[in-house]
Amino acid sequence: MNPKIEDRRAFFHKSIGLTGAAFLSTFGSGLEAAVEKSPKASSPSDLKITEVKCGYVRGALYVKIYTNQDVWGCGEAVDAIQGTYYLVKRLGDQIKGQSPLNPNRLAEQLRKGAFFGGAQSGVYVAVLTAIETALWDLTGKVFGVPVYQLLGGKFRDKIRVYCDTALYSSTNPTPDDYAAAAKNAVGRGYNAVKFDVDNGRDPNKYDRFNWTANPMEIDRMYSAMAAVREAVGPNIDICVDMHGRYDAVTGLKMAKMYEPLNLMWLEEPVPADNVDVYKKIAQETSTPICTGENIYLAYGFTRLLADNAVDIIMPDLQKAGGLGEGQRIANLANLYYVPFSPHMVASFLGAMASCHVCASVPNFQILEWQIYMDTDPLWQDIVTYDGPRVENSFITLSEKPGIGVEINEEGMKKHAVPGIPFFE
Repeated sequence: MNPKIEDRRAFFHKSIGLTGAAFLSTFGSGLEAAVEKSPKASSPSDLKITEVKCGYVRGALYVKIYTNQDVWGCGEAVDAIQGTYYLVKRLGDQIKGQSPLNPNRLAEQLRKGAFFGGAQSGVYVAVLTAIETALWDLTGKVFGVPVYQLLGGKFRDKIRVYCDTALYSSTNPTPDDYAAAAKNAVGRGYNAVKFDVDNGRDPNKYDRFNWTANPMEIDRMYSAMAAVREAVGPNIDICVDMHGRYDAVTGLKMAKMYEPLNLMWLEEPVPADNVDVYKKIAQETSTPICTGENIYLAYGFTRLLADNAVDIIMPDLQKAGGLGEGQRIANLANLYYVPFSPHMVASFLGAMASCHVCASVPNFQILEWQIYMDTDPLWQDIVTYDGPRVENSFITLSEKPGIGVEINEEGMKKHAVPGIPFFE
């Protein structure tokens, strides 16, 4: 026998003799810990999707994907989801029997499978978003890791949010009303606020369908934000949303007028479907221009970014295509050094799902949060989460497997949309 092999064997046996007790103790405890952490169900290779069910609450769709191993995933979509119950069922049937552990592959299967069925935007992509998100949640639970880890890891532990004050629910608020709402948000710990300045009910409007703002409307929109800046001082970020309701003349005029107020951004001064107009406005003002909540998939952002037509992008991760697609959109924007600031009007399930994407990309700036989520019981009823939600303008990223937030079906029933099957 080779002497060197004999020497190695002798060394090994000598080592065991000297440190055997310690070695076996360490080995045994490690094995015990590994067994304890191992899934008690069958191996992931045997995992299969058995059912896809959904429920609707106000303007949101909630999808739950079930498997043959008593593990499930949840996802949410907003806005473009009305009347989509049977679309959810149809897409769910197409992935039954498959492993849920390939979210990108399954999402691409559903998208490419409907190339002529509306898979470019709108309700199809919104429903796909909820399903894709649920697949990420399920995959994280199976492997015992949070979604951000599946997306490649995290750049940050906390996600900064701005507070949409929801003053839009008031009828014709005055500059003093704007100032008071801003002070209230800052008093609650928020370091960034957002206000809507478009107002179809403005009594000074000459024509409800002509969105060229007249001098009185211009004064209203400027005076409101000037009052906010005076109320909160120079160190609080202010976002202004025009909801794409104005023409190019008005959009550029407001962007120029707002320059002394040092806004974080002016959001959608014109509709997002004309890249050339966005480019003109963005290049003629120092006010950062933001758009994207109604743009679907990464393809929708390509020309905006390539033509330097926007300063900040704000895809809605509950309708733009999902969490994987959201990360692709952010990474695309990062190539052009454009900040990524997602729109977010979902529940805390959608908020935390968005947080996982925001944590996983370098160019994240800020995420939307609605002030009514702090106080309206509905938003507490429909999800289960055992930690604080927003503290001092930040959401702490969940370290639980999957998204880290569960839907509460019993709580949701109280607010379910009538006439639509509820998780059936």
